[in-house]
Amino acid sequence: MIIDFNVMEEAVLPNFKGGEKAYNVKMFQDGGNRIMKGRLEPGASIGMHTHETDCEVFFILSGEGTVLLSQGSEPVCAGQAHYCPKGAAHSLVNTGSEDLIFYAVVAAQ
Repeated sequence: MIIDFNVMEEAVLPNFKGGEKAYNVKMFQDGGNRIMKGRLEPGASIGMHTHETDCEVFFILSGEGTVLLSQGSEPVCAGQAHYCPKGAAHSLVNTGSEDLIFYAVVAAQ
């Protein structure tokens, strides 16, 4: 199956999960899993949230940011991935001067 993000409309989700500004996203869902191409403008964030029943992976395509965790933070940039296992909490913040573009996969477990 091909998922073509080039033809999807981008949704704008203000203050997503309590974050700053808006999370701009193109999303595929099959009922239990989500695959998203996300964009955070400078200063925007996805708020801190816990993955109670699933896990999430961010694949950073361009830009730079910070992943906030219960126990600290990790910088991320293009070419890196962040994994949030089931039961853990995280947040993503664009700390750079350009859009932070990434793929996110939320997989049911």
